Amino acid sequence: MGISGSIAAYKSALLVRLLVKEEAEVKVIMTESAKDFITPLTLSTLSKNPVLSSFTKVDSGEWNNHIELGLWADVMIIAPASANTLAKCANGICDNLLIATYLSAKCSVFFAPAMDLDMYKHPSTIENLFKLTSYGNYVVNAEFGELASGLVGEGRLAEPEQIVYELTRHFSKMIIFEGKKVLITAGPTQEPIDPVRFISNHSSGKMGFAIAEAFEMAGADVTLVSGPVSIASPKGVKVEKVQSARQMFEATAKYFAESDIVVFSAAVADYTPLHVADKKIKKNEDVSGGVQINIELTKTTDIAATLGHQKKSGQIIVGFALETDNEFENAKGKLGRKNFDFIVLNSLQDIGAGFRYDTNKIKIINYEGKIYDFDLKTKKEVAQDILATIKHKL
Repeated sequence: MGISGSIAAYKSALLVRLLVKEEAEVKVIMTESAKDFITPLTLSTLSKNPVLSSFTKVDSGEWNNHIELGLWADVMIIAPASANTLAKCANGICDNLLIATYLSAKCSVFFAPAMDLDMYKHPSTIENLFKLTSYGNYVVNAEFGELASGLVGEGRLAEPEQIVYELTRHFSKMIIFEGKKVLITAGPTQEPIDPVRFISNHSSGKMGFAIAEAFEMAGADVTLVSGPVSIASPKGVKVEKVQSARQMFEATAKYFAESDIVVFSAAVADYTPLHVADKKIKKNEDVSGGVQINIELTKTTDIAATLGHQKKSGQIIVGFALETDNEFENAKGKLGRKNFDFIVLNSLQDIGAGFRYDTNKIKIINYEGKIYDFDLKTKKEVAQDILATIKHKL
């Protein structure tokens, strides 16, 4: 990790801490001017490695070998990258250890610019960023916000969490999923009874959202059709929000034909009220308790079955089955009826699995009837297991 002279260098302490928390081994190189904003002691304490800034260790004359540093790293991130450092890297002006290490690096290099608004928008800075990306480097764009000068605009260093996300996504990419179009359904549907009430289920959408995030991290082009949920949309994923089963079918059908991989993880209502009242249905004031209200229901479109039978050659479809009894038989039946390649089975009999939990315990059954059994894991880990199964088929 390289740190150059910028007031935003104070954020580098949190970035180092987050990277170490992700079990990365971090070595820090600072320019001399960076020390005016944050101390090497802070960064060496957080990284658990000595901080380097000069070519030699003054006391011993020992060389800080920039070539070895460039070969050692799996990734190099310069954050903050000042206008001065960007210009030197773009034009090969090698007058400090940080630039020498950059020029020696064999790994991917990320630049996270930080500077005032007018500096960030200056044609020379824009040209330098263009040069750096043309060399195969990556840029974590500066963000919009209040700057040290008091101005408001672009130039603010990306938040440490965003930088960690970009690095995680970089290492999560799988060549096999690069550019693949992936369609995922998630969450419940709500079937209206009147303007106030609806029929629904306990699905939180957590599993589908975790799968969408995993595919996006792996480099896929992901579209997520989601029923009403209360969780944040995954970064980089196109999200289309729907409410009813009919809306989910229409949205999913719109993207189905162009998708390479489809994952039906939504808990779609099987029935919807035949007639929806245009006004709130009033409670009967009869206190005898003998009055009942009957709601006539009609079947919704089976999204997975309808679209599953439109499957094209080369398309992979994954379904979900949440069961309470005769689990394997019911899941295997769905697998065949709906023309899936795999079905993910989870049971309400398993503690910590199913709706609303952050964990899940699954079995994956393929079309030939082979079963892959997994332990209880977080839903993010389960998503990786599902991706690995699809990757193996591809």
